[in-house]
Amino acid sequence: MKYAMLIFGDDREWSTLSPADEQDVMKQVYGWFERWQPTGKIVAGSVELQPRETAKTVRAGATGQPMITDGPYLELKEVIGGVVMLECDDIDEAARIAATWPLAAGMSALEVRPVMSRE
Repeated sequence: MKYAMLIFGDDREWSTLSPADEQDVMKQVYGWFERWQPTGKIVAGSVELQPRETAKTVRAGATGQPMITDGPYLELKEVIGGVVMLECDDIDEAARIAATWPLAAGMSALEVRPVMSRE
């Protein structure tokens, strides 16, 4: 079954890292992918998202017409910074794999969620 591993963090915190610290974190992230990709547990479609300042949000307005605003929900400290698609036997296996992710500044929480299948 497919699972989405949502990577949450404060992109403003990420932007305060020194280049050396950012490089160290990314080395750990690349190491995580190198560990799991050969197992077939990571499937195509994983993405890293640009900072919240680049986002647009579309919501239903009072009249039912779409309202477009800059950014995500601005009151949130943490936003989704990336999504990794996993192929696992069950959610417990997906959570165990997620638990090996290198949590660091700017990447402070993960959520694993089953992907809907309409087949």
